[in-house]
Amino acid sequence: MAVPDVQDLLELDLETRLTLVQKLWDSIVDAASSGAQLPLAEEERELLDQRLREDDEDPEAAIPWVEARARLHREP
Repeated sequence: MAVPDVQDLLELDLETRLTLVQKLWDSIVDAASSGAQLPLAEEERELLDQRLREDDEDPEAAIPWVEARARLHREP
């Protein structure tokens, strides 16, 4: 299948680009739900494994997303 030219896609109107983004994201979620492996470098996989271990060892150390997001918006 031919890959569309990125510049052509960027020239589409906003509504069409948003629709394409949503369809692409949905297709990625569907593929991952069906068992497809998302491409990760070995370093990324190791970092995710490390963070999962840390969470398993100390789940109370995590903060809720709402709080994390608020912190991000407060910091310059």
